[in-house]
Amino acid sequence: MRNYNQITKTISLEQYGITNAQVNYQLSPEMLHKIAIEKGLGVEASSGALAVNTGEFTGRSPKDRFIVKDDITKDRIWWGDINIPFDSNQFDALYDKVTEYLSEKEVFVRDSYACADTSYKLNIRVINEFPWSNQFAFNMFLRPTEEELEGFDTEWLVVNAPGFMANPAEDGTRQHNFAILNFTKKIALIGGTGYTGEIKKGIFSALNFILPVFKNTLPMHCSANVGKHEDTAIFFGLSGTGKTTLSTDPNRSLIGDDEHGWTNENSVFNFEGGCYAKVINLSRENEPEIYDAIKKGAILENVVLDTNGQVDFKNTSITQNTRVSYPINHIENIRVPSIGKNPKNIFFLTADAFGVIPPISKLTPSQAAYHFISGYTAKVAGTEAGVVEPVPSFSACFGAPFMPLHPSKYAEMLSNKMIKAGVNVWLINTGWTGGPYGVGTRMKLKYTRAMIDAVLNGDLGLYNYDDYHIHSVFGVAQPRSCPGVPTSVLSPRATWNDDEAYYTTAFKLTNAFRENFKKFEAHCNEEIRRGGPQRYAF
Repeated sequence: MRNYNQITKTISLEQYGITNAQVNYQLSPEMLHKIAIEKGLGVEASSGALAVNTGEFTGRSPKDRFIVKDDITKDRIWWGDINIPFDSNQFDALYDKVTEYLSEKEVFVRDSYACADTSYKLNIRVINEFPWSNQFAFNMFLRPTEEELEGFDTEWLVVNAPGFMANPAEDGTRQHNFAILNFTKKIALIGGTGYTGEIKKGIFSALNFILPVFKNTLPMHCSANVGKHEDTAIFFGLSGTGKTTLSTDPNRSLIGDDEHGWTNENSVFNFEGGCYAKVINLSRENEPEIYDAIKKGAILENVVLDTNGQVDFKNTSITQNTRVSYPINHIENIRVPSIGKNPKNIFFLTADAFGVIPPISKLTPSQAAYHFISGYTAKVAGTEAGVVEPVPSFSACFGAPFMPLHPSKYAEMLSNKMIKAGVNVWLINTGWTGGPYGVGTRMKLKYTRAMIDAVLNGDLGLYNYDDYHIHSVFGVAQPRSCPGVPTSVLSPRATWNDDEAYYTTAFKLTNAFRENFKKFEAHCNEEIRRGGPQRYAF
């Protein structure tokens, strides 16, 4: 077997039950890139990035995510369809099967850590079956120095075996793939799927339990950046709402694009050391920073290349969820270290495919809590089998699949921090205008950027009747004007040119909000309940 360890040391994995393996420890991304190509596991794009196909799974599989139910978790986790319990004995048996599968194979091991704030640092060892999965770990987690590696003490272990297929009848899984967290043993066990997002989201989910329960720190599914005057901005949003795009701003330093913590010491810190961006319809014109980050060291997932290695970013024949991962230093304007002060503005991003939510509106504290718990966006035709018209999609805290605790716990922490810090909260619709999906058009990115710039520059000011209009259905405060944005765009009703159709659709969406919120009402006070839309459709 080839020995790639001539430039670094090797280690034993016998303590984890992996025996007689050829262990490639802490290989450089250049070496991992080379090995992946040599093994026929990827090709080099014209940009120099490694392009791979993740196989059967091109996205996460939420129904196959489990948490071991034991003394640590049994009374704390919000069990249900999102946090599915797994028996500890079955975990042990499945873990032994996976480590036996990896024994006598060539594997790739990386020591890294999460959390840029050293007070919250979490040391992670990642064991991968594939070289490009290990390069993904290099890109996405924080990278220790040689000195830090000398005394590295692993806290969490990630075991990633895409080629191992579970037997549901024996192993207690739903099907052959699985992603399981064990908080007692501090292990994330992933098998049967090559989708790399399961690696980063496994650790994110772990931190979403560890930080609020043991560190009194709020974990957030958000991006963040900071301006020249140390003004931090946070962007909450689900996939496809613009979280990465809008936080990557040439005029502001990027803290991070996906996962952050907000501490009691009035700081916001990035969990990660890289970015994982969607690349569907990517262009240098609209997103130059992300486009230019795709170079040697980046990993493209499930994209289509031509014979010259050029990526067709519009081609979704493999998946709509085409992705790129890259170290955060591929972006020129970044915050080092990835830490900011208390935020001044928070943006909730939604891609409203019904086209009825204003493109920008200011929220009261109760509205902010309501919309945070709701976590609204919409699915559009083609994104999932059977979706032929817009479908409301709610994900509590803008990240329900990764939140082990009840959403009200995170909402309560966020509300307290927003009030204490005096934060302004804004709802931004990056979705449709002039009608629903199929009739209207997607909000122009330049308009959304202009709205956010206006907020960050202080151009929209405080709420008053002359400058804001209260939306008659959603109750939010719409600015009457905004620099760089046509006034007509600011009123969704005006863009429809059909009041009856607009209000019918708006009422339909408010009913969806109310129906979704029923499961949270018992955990929320009257003030939060009043933060939602107040009118029903008849």
